[in-house]
Amino acid sequence: MTAPDDPDPAAAAAELASLAAEIARHNALYHAQDAPEISDADYDALVRRNAELEAAFPDLVRADSPSRLIGAAPSGHLAKVAHARPMLSLDNAFSDEEVAEFVARVRRFLSLPESEPVALTAEPKIDGLSCSLRYEEGVLVQALTRGDGQTGENVTANVATIGDIPQRIEDAPAVFEIRGEVYMDKADFAALNARLLAEAVDPEKARQFANPRNAAAGSLRQKDAAITAARPLRFLAHGWGEASAVPGDTQAAVMAAIAGWGVPVSDRLTRVDDVADALAQYRAIEAARADLPFDIDGVVYKLDRLDWQRRLGQVGRAPRWAIAHKFPAQKAQTTLRAIDIQVGRTGKLTPVARLEPVTVGGVVVTNATLHNADEIGRLNVWPGDRVILQRAGDVIPQIVENLSRDEARGAWPFPAACPECGSAAEREIGEVDIRCTGGLICPAQRVERLRHFASRHALDIEGLGITNVESFFRDGLIQSPADIFRLTKETLLARERWAEVSAGNLIDAIDAKRAPPLDRFLFALGIRHVGEITARDLARRYVSMRGLAVMIRHALAIRRRTAPAPAETDRKFEIRRQKAVVAALDTPGIGPEVAEAILDFAAEAHNRAVVFDLLRQVAPQDVVHETRASPVTGKTVVFTGRLETLSRDEAKAQADALGAKVASAVSGKTDLVVVGADAGAKRRKAEELGITVIDEAGWADIVARAH
Repeated sequence: MTAPDDPDPAAAAAELASLAAEIARHNALYHAQDAPEISDADYDALVRRNAELEAAFPDLVRADSPSRLIGAAPSGHLAKVAHARPMLSLDNAFSDEEVAEFVARVRRFLSLPESEPVALTAEPKIDGLSCSLRYEEGVLVQALTRGDGQTGENVTANVATIGDIPQRIEDAPAVFEIRGEVYMDKADFAALNARLLAEAVDPEKARQFANPRNAAAGSLRQKDAAITAARPLRFLAHGWGEASAVPGDTQAAVMAAIAGWGVPVSDRLTRVDDVADALAQYRAIEAARADLPFDIDGVVYKLDRLDWQRRLGQVGRAPRWAIAHKFPAQKAQTTLRAIDIQVGRTGKLTPVARLEPVTVGGVVVTNATLHNADEIGRLNVWPGDRVILQRAGDVIPQIVENLSRDEARGAWPFPAACPECGSAAEREIGEVDIRCTGGLICPAQRVERLRHFASRHALDIEGLGITNVESFFRDGLIQSPADIFRLTKETLLARERWAEVSAGNLIDAIDAKRAPPLDRFLFALGIRHVGEITARDLARRYVSMRGLAVMIRHALAIRRRTAPAPAETDRKFEIRRQKAVVAALDTPGIGPEVAEAILDFAAEAHNRAVVFDLLRQVAPQDVVHETRASPVTGKTVVFTGRLETLSRDEAKAQADALGAKVASAVSGKTDLVVVGADAGAKRRKAEELGITVIDEAGWADIVARAH
């Protein structure tokens, strides 16, 4: 099986790395910051592409794959608590056929005859903030947000202010976690925005929530429970987590018990006997959608029998026994007032449509994404045009049709220069995006790169968030990453609202990062396409900053020396040159796109100057490879198929620690093949060559015996 447009594993690995980083960023924006940038439909497209590539190249499944992760890590201002049982996400269906296939998969997995009914529950998929309520001996003792599915934020005090949630329930098991959504209904949302506007000193700067989901999330995740208490939040249960006993043997029965305890449950939760009834319920809920008091974005189906749910279990981040049937996007007409260009951290120029305000799905929309220059050309939009707007997935709006299209006038002139710094704006070969070439001299990129440098997944400098970065940059205190380490306590104390303790804490936090791990340092540089996993791969491969620098100089020399052969086409030359560069980098998982991005960064004199200046202030730690004697020391191991108990990266790390070399292909030099579920051609080849083949349990035994 081969995914479309992916000729080789190296290209697929590079795209998977890019997808992992991009999806993780959008997860953080949506779940942790309540500030999504793309529509649900665009997000789902990224996830689906990731799934296609993983299905085509199972050996490339990553530890940070979106198929393994849920939500985003909790933010820093609330206490973090591990869930007793993970809060899983749901797979999505977008058509009747996909719902039918979901039920067919259930039948196949359980080996059910066609005559056996597969009953489901169907209920509205409310668009709120997931929350788990833990009751012990009938008393509410803890409330957590979903977070990343494994760890959530403690919002117990805040939840205590929500009238829908009882503080005590009668006749409940000794331990029972009720899970559901905290939400704000449409009327209360409109009233809250009106109140915030009326209370604002400057109406032009009044805080306005974009939609009820953001309002609910922002209200629940407050440090001060009094703010939460002043917000009209509601709760609707849809399931449960850890339980010392379960009051029923079906989904419907347990949900009825939860409702009997006084916890709100959707009055549209219905048990259906087959796919036809499930789809009929979907149509009914969709028809009533506009009249519901709260926003929904689909219908959730769950297998009714709990014993079947237990047999099906979960795969990755989602249960096999449930699926969300998403609604199509809502649409409206409005007028395009202007097209503005925004410059992102990587220099990407993104066109934003400024619109005549219009209500779509209960939300007043004034801006929409136009994605890129090609999309503007496809729509042939100009300011003044009448357009059709769509809130795909009910989050970020986009223009889907131009009602004033006029082919004769030509395309709207996309800027040839960056609007922030005036540097040339260019499109790379094979790219749809146009980017500023100014790099760290571009104000838009510099602020974002400085923010990224200090962010949690990079150097993680506590207290140096976006507000302080923008303030320090604006006042000339920091212009490059090295300037962060030149800040002094005296400089901070001379500024407004800085006191002895806060200034000392920030300087201590900065000093604590003067010897960062090499992988975090590389990720913090903000090199295009170099996410956390690629940075880790580079660090493991080259051990030190010096080793990495030697490799980059070597690769740059090869790129400079590579010249076209006689009669060689431009395309063939480009492919040959890229292969030479990838070979020079010699790092598993790094393909042509990532390799070119690394060398492009290193080739720029101003980037080198920034890094050299930074290295005068920090000393990245070398990677230490710890190995121990084992039955596989010095041997070559291949992992194939889907591993159930650990990620592919974890398996490779274990092999490294045992002194083994991990290869991606089976050959005569292979000593051992570890097979997971759905192992195919590699297993057959190993058996043909007489190579030892073991399963995942056999590998776990080798690891355990080496301790």
